Formats: sequence, C-alpha cells, structure tokens
Amino acid sequence: MFDIRTETPFDIQAREALLDSCFGEARFAKTCERLREGRLPAQDLALVATRDGALVATVRLWSVAAGPGRPALLLGPLAVDPALQGLGVGAKLMRAALGRARDAGHGAVLLVGDAPYYGRFGFSADAVGGLWLPGPWERERFLGLELRPGALAGARGLVSPTGALEPKPDLGALFRAAAANDAGRLALAA
Repeated sequence: MFDIRTETPFDIQAREALLDSCFGEARFAKTCERLREGRLPAQDLALVATRDGALVATVRLWSVAAGPGRPALLLGPLAVDPALQGLGVGAKLMRAALGRARDAGHGAVLLVGDAPYYGRFGFSADAVGGLWLPGPWERERFLGLELRPGALAGARGLVSPTGALEPKPDLGALFRAAAANDAGRLALAA
C-alpha cells in the first residue's frame, strides 16, 4: 500500500537520495533543470509517495510560461524507487499530481520524458509544437497536456520559469552565528 501526500521539508534528504539513485548527477545538467533552478515548486504541487513511512516516489510541478503570457506547469522529475518500479506507484503519483493541478485551476502541464509512458496520461508532442526550451532537448520527448481545453492552443515561444524564487540564506546571520560559535568554543578552551 502506498500513501500519497504533499512533500514536507523533512522529505528533502530522502527525495534527493532517491533522485540520485534514479538519475545520478546527470540530472543537474538537463535543460529542464534550468527551468527549476533557484525556484520553489508550484504551491501544493510537490508530492511524495510513501510505503511503511519510507519515501519511495516523488514528483514536483513548477510554474512556467509556455510562451509569452501563457501560464503552465512543468512536471519533473518523477522518480520511483527502482525496487518498486512496475507496481503502479508512479502512475498513482502522476494521477494525483495532475488532479491537484487541475483542481487548483492550472490549464496545462509540460514535461520532457518518455512519450509512451506519459502518453497514457494524455501527454503528446503535438500540444507543444510551437514551443521550445532554453537548451538542448529532443522534440519527440517534449510533451504537453491540456488540463483545460485550449490552454495550449496556439502556444508559441520559449518556455521560461515564473515560479517563486527559493529564499536565499542571510549570509550576515550565518557569519554572525559562526563567529559566535567560534567565540564560544574559544571561551570554553580557555
């Protein structure tokens, strides 16, 4: 039995380990990573699947523009523990993510992935024929899905990130904390 829920900060370490085991370091070189870099996932659209309390699958959706003035979501990455692939957890997670996106009023989802796998959820290359990505990509793997009829009709142009930026650490506070920690250690050593 798999449970699907919204990702929490406590899931980060397990999610990153799962992504590393599924995709390795090469995942950071992908064009879609440029659209996610320094951004937060779309609100309430970062999901995980757990089994007996352990994180076994993850998917996130990101806010992008599908050409000028056309909001959309970018899906990815979707990852499932290799030992559990083929049991339907990825499909269950996909349906949950797409359902939440539709319920939240989003009109379209884009992704770069395996057309036969994602085609069963309604994704097609035809939906994104007038769009391109900011880096190398394979046309047959660039797919789109309209959650709302017509959401991608006539879409043309560059896909670009629009999501909220990740908060940056306050470097001054970090330096002050490090200095205070060092001063405390020096006082204890004296």
